[in-house]
Amino acid sequence: MDDPNLLQNYQTKDIVTPYGHPSSSITEGTINNISVAILARHGKHHEIPPTKVNFRANIWALKKIGCTHIIATTAVGSLKEEIAPGHLVFPDQFIDRTTHREKTFFNENKVCHIPMAEPFCTQLRSILFETAQQMGVPAHPRGTVLTVEGPRFSTKAESHMFRQWGAHIINMSSVPETNLAREAGLCYASIAMSTDYDCWRESTEAVTVNEVLRVMKENSEKVKRLIINALPKIQHLDCQCKRDIQSSMM
Repeated sequence: MDDPNLLQNYQTKDIVTPYGHPSSSITEGTINNISVAILARHGKHHEIPPTKVNFRANIWALKKIGCTHIIATTAVGSLKEEIAPGHLVFPDQFIDRTTHREKTFFNENKVCHIPMAEPFCTQLRSILFETAQQMGVPAHPRGTVLTVEGPRFSTKAESHMFRQWGAHIINMSSVPETNLAREAGLCYASIAMSTDYDCWRESTEAVTVNEVLRVMKENSEKVKRLIINALPKIQHLDCQCKRDIQSSMM
């Protein structure tokens, strides 16, 4: 997805934040006269494991350069029969199973109790789903994403347990990215690309990296088109996400 050819008149920018360096340089340009920035969450060559991603630096850098909305793409395993590999999901909830990550900008002198009952922007999700429908892309308007620490994949016992919890998809990156975006006053939604059935489905072979990459490659072009088509509807979107921080500080 880190494709600078998506943008016109693009340039790259290196930013140092109070939290260190972001995962990659930021590519800035335009798509149909709309300003867009691209940041590679796991580095330009996917060299950063999930727990080592500097989520705070990434979000801070995007806020610093003037971003107002984040469309986050993520590869996910499916925990539901109806979410087949190749389908898109626009999650509306998450379950956090991470334990080693910095999850707030406010660890000293201030306490932030950010509301997360609706962690993903409802309006932004709706625009993305409606655009996917118009394009004829198989998509699901909502779902609960369970974020694990990684980098390993789940055991079968864990996969079955997560299904019992009501999770629909599983990944390693949505938390703390989602809540940090809310603390930064950024509107955030995720395009989750189902690549496999995790390991709960007995009739399917266990997930492998090669299979994930194959389906990701198939998905990437339609996700790029989805983002391009949705941008004109997003650029003037205003929502509560940007204001929650104003009443969250102690």
